[in-house]
Amino acid sequence: MGRSSCGGDYDDRSSDFSDINSDRSGEFSPTSADDLRRGLFRNSSDLDRLISDLESPSLDTQREAALGLRLLAKDSPDRRLRIAESGAVPPLVALLSSTDPKLQEYCVTALLNLSLCEENKTIIADAGAIKSLLKPLKSGTSTARGNAACALVRLSQIEDFKIAIGRSGAIPPLITLLEKGEIRGKKDAATALYLLCSLRDNKIRAVQSGIMRPLLELLADPDSMMLDKAAMVVKILVTVPEGKTALVEENGIAVLVEIVEVGSQKLKEMSVGILFQICEDSVTNRVLVTREGAIPPLVALSQSGTTRARQKVNNRCFPLTAVNLFMFMI
Repeated sequence: MGRSSCGGDYDDRSSDFSDINSDRSGEFSPTSADDLRRGLFRNSSDLDRLISDLESPSLDTQREAALGLRLLAKDSPDRRLRIAESGAVPPLVALLSSTDPKLQEYCVTALLNLSLCEENKTIIADAGAIKSLLKPLKSGTSTARGNAACALVRLSQIEDFKIAIGRSGAIPPLITLLEKGEIRGKKDAATALYLLCSLRDNKIRAVQSGIMRPLLELLADPDSMMLDKAAMVVKILVTVPEGKTALVEENGIAVLVEIVEVGSQKLKEMSVGILFQICEDSVTNRVLVTREGAIPPLVALSQSGTTRARQKVNNRCFPLTAVNLFMFMI
């Protein structure tokens, strides 16, 4: 159904996350979707009718209107702005609480498509979408849950909204989606959590909500298709003491050491960075890392890894030679 996979180059260290696009629907061929759009939007009165139909007592009429607005907002930036300015956002937000799964899915996907227009983000947030998106995020269809996460990603690109999303209670259901969702939902949740956790308070909320265990489970599973994304989220979480503690308590050191031994070059580099972070101010953690057998793979990486990996090992906390490395760790 209407789907979007989100992630993003939100900084130059995170090519693991790609930009969010409008929903990619398998319901209609490109030709039939174009025909539907032309039939739905001949003039402004057609748009006004669709918006009015969102408040119809007929469930079928509401569904048709929400689907129509979703399709109209899918590919046209100008139309996205026009739809929002015509008053479609408040009734779409109101219908996020619908008990009809399909209507709810159409509404959340329409809002995701509208959120791709920068000018619409404030309109959407001001209509109460941040709190209202929690219902489809928690209990919607698989498509609705993933698209709710993507809509929150779009809104969280504004700093004030990022704060509001963290305070709204969105982080626990995002963690649930990360843990139990289908693969696309997991990716959507990881993207949202990565962006939200650029804020210290949201890092702490995520750690307190139990994010570290599912992240480490994804990292420990080579078939999870989530290795890079999970590592990126772990990397930002261990910048706070609570994140470091949670990683150690969840046996994350063993997972990271194994990655340094057998992971891809990219994952090895990220894992070394995380190990450095948790060891930087903690003799106890250095001892734990040493006991997990980290010295040999770290030394091997310092000598034969990629240039980037050697720089990470040689220029950070740990000296170059095996002897000095061992002495530093213990």
